Amino acid sequence: MRRNGLPPKQGLYDPGYEHDACGIGFVANIKGIKSHAIVKQALNVLCNLDHRGGQGSEQ
Repeated sequence: MRRNGLPPKQGLYDPGYEHDACGIGFVANIKGIKSHAIVKQALNVLCNLDHRGGQGSEQ
């Protein structure tokens, strides 16, 4: 680790591309099973990201 806390450049990783971000949300059932719980979790993610101003959902 370097002093700034980021690992050194190696392979496809370049610390020069690091920047602050509040993240994204992704909800899925790994087996492709549809459920109401997945929809509830996705809505919760959208509510938690409301402060970003740009949000959406894709099928």
